[in-house]
Amino acid sequence: MVEEVGEDYADANMPSQHWEKRSFTDCDFTEADLRELVTTGCTFTRCDFTRTDLGESKHQATAFRQCTFDRTVLTRSSFNSCSLMGSNFVDCVLRPVTFTEVDFTLASFVKAPLYDLKLGGQRFRETNLSEADLRNTDLSQADLMGARLLDAKLDGADLRGAKIDANGLRQAKLAGALIDIDTAIAFAAAYGLVVS
Repeated sequence: MVEEVGEDYADANMPSQHWEKRSFTDCDFTEADLRELVTTGCTFTRCDFTRTDLGESKHQATAFRQCTFDRTVLTRSSFNSCSLMGSNFVDCVLRPVTFTEVDFTLASFVKAPLYDLKLGGQRFRETNLSEADLRNTDLSQADLMGARLLDAKLDGADLRGAKIDANGLRQAKLAGALIDIDTAIAFAAAYGLVVS
């Protein structure tokens, strides 16, 4: 595996690159043009993607650990079997984007526009989704245990089979969300109701 530590790729013009089994630690990709980047089996740790263009990029079995995505363009990008563990997303252009079998554990998507996406079955353990717009999003079978959902908009979201703790059920805006009987019982219990 090719390993790079502390490299400066700020303002780099590298569209349509294909990277396989490469490792980047503490690298700066600020304002880089990485449009149509294809990664397979790569690892990015504590890398900065501030104002980076990652539009139409494709990522397979790639890990982005504790990375910063600030005003990053991710339009028409796809992440398949990837980890975004501990990464922070701020004011990013995320739509449309495709996430398949992605681990979002400890990531932050505060106020992110995640509406109308298919995120069913994904792992959002302890993810910060405060004030995120998740309206009409498919979150069926998603693992939202420990996720911060303060004022998250889940109107019309599909939460059937999703795992959500009592805190999340109390914090989120759930009007019109689709739920199953287990979530309905958990919701009632979260508000101190006794189901008999």
